[in-house]
Amino acid sequence: MSQTRLSVLKLFATAALALVAGGAAAQGVGSWPDKPIKVILPFPPGGPSDIVVRLAAEKMQAVLKQSVVIENRAGAGGNLGMAEGARAAPDGHTWVFGTDTLVTVNPHVYKQLGYKVEDMVAVTVATQFSQTLVCNPALGVKTLKDLIAKAKAEKLSYASGGAGVPGHLSMELLQSMAGFEMAHVPYKGPAPATQDVLGNQVPCGLLAGPTVLPHVRSGKLVALGVSGSKRSATLPDVPTLAEAGVPGYVADFSLVMFAPKGTPAAVLERMRQVFVDTLKTPEIQDRLRLGDQYVVGLGSAESAAVLAADSKKWGEVARRIKLGLD
Repeated sequence: MSQTRLSVLKLFATAALALVAGGAAAQGVGSWPDKPIKVILPFPPGGPSDIVVRLAAEKMQAVLKQSVVIENRAGAGGNLGMAEGARAAPDGHTWVFGTDTLVTVNPHVYKQLGYKVEDMVAVTVATQFSQTLVCNPALGVKTLKDLIAKAKAEKLSYASGGAGVPGHLSMELLQSMAGFEMAHVPYKGPAPATQDVLGNQVPCGLLAGPTVLPHVRSGKLVALGVSGSKRSATLPDVPTLAEAGVPGYVADFSLVMFAPKGTPAAVLERMRQVFVDTLKTPEIQDRLRLGDQYVVGLGSAESAAVLAADSKKWGEVARRIKLGLD
């Protein structure tokens, strides 16, 4: 068994133990929180994790009676922010909120993480989201089957928001399951990738739903399918890629709250409860749907199990395409 898989399984075990300990922690959370709570976001402002936490922060402050301070610590695919969280005191006042790729993809592709997966506990898989496969109308395809047939007949390329991001790995998984090949063209984020698909410099892209949604609605891009296990609320007429012709294909991604290992179990559960309850308020759920996200709110052990399974899946994809990043 590889060291990476051992690390993710340790994350699962740590979370399970935390849950058991939480059930036994009859004394509750004591005086927590007794100072401002810091949530580290390992990605730039304006991304999905940033939007979710900023939507929730005000309501969480009212419940917890402490300020929720949000700090963006972007860099190295999220590794810098995650490393800062791993170094923090496990007292329930420092948390990390970011994509599941921090523990499901990065350990497989980065030579130096700056943290150990087992040094962080998965508190909750808070929300899930998927990617949308779009093509420029000039390509002349309207369905996934059209695209596969065309890709088998001629050389085509696709855009993603960067090497190792959800769109890249999702497309590589799709190609392996459906038996076709397209050349990958990575960009620094989904927005510039979308612009080049709009300009037909690259004919297709597997990209964040909210980024391509306006262009699908205007007819400037054709949506062939969404990567997740269910259809997008913002594009209900667009099939999942499994429905579109690749049975068994699923590429859901998550936003996850993490805490340093050793954070008291009762505090982990209290934070999870307050955060998830806040996300489930009608006004925030409505905002999340516009961003192509839906609330999950899994417990700690359930979250770690999902992350372990996804780490196995994406690790296999990364090894097959020999993906390695500095």
